Amino acid sequence: MNISGIAVTTKPEWVEEVARSLSGIDGVEVSQADVASGKLVVIQEAASVGAEVEGFKRIRALPHVIAVDLVQHYFEEDNELIHAIPDELNALEGISVPAELQD
Repeated sequence: MNISGIAVTTKPEWVEEVARSLSGIDGVEVSQADVASGKLVVIQEAASVGAEVEGFKRIRALPHVIAVDLVQHYFEEDNELIHAIPDELNALEGISVPAELQD
């Protein structure tokens, strides 16, 4: 199971519409929304890293979304999974595989 904490930014007048759109995405929950700042806190659960990346792309592609920032990422300790992290996910959050886990 992969869990991500994501910050979504929109203009204040679009917060409610973006929140509804986010809630329509499988595995995505809007935890908090601040209309005044245009910020939403989103939790995404995905079965795999690939599904997580696809969900992130769907969020980024929603109308009226200005920015999407991956704030927190959790996945179970699994060396096979760690080696399978797509380069695309690394680029999203600027992480790298620790040296001791590399082949």
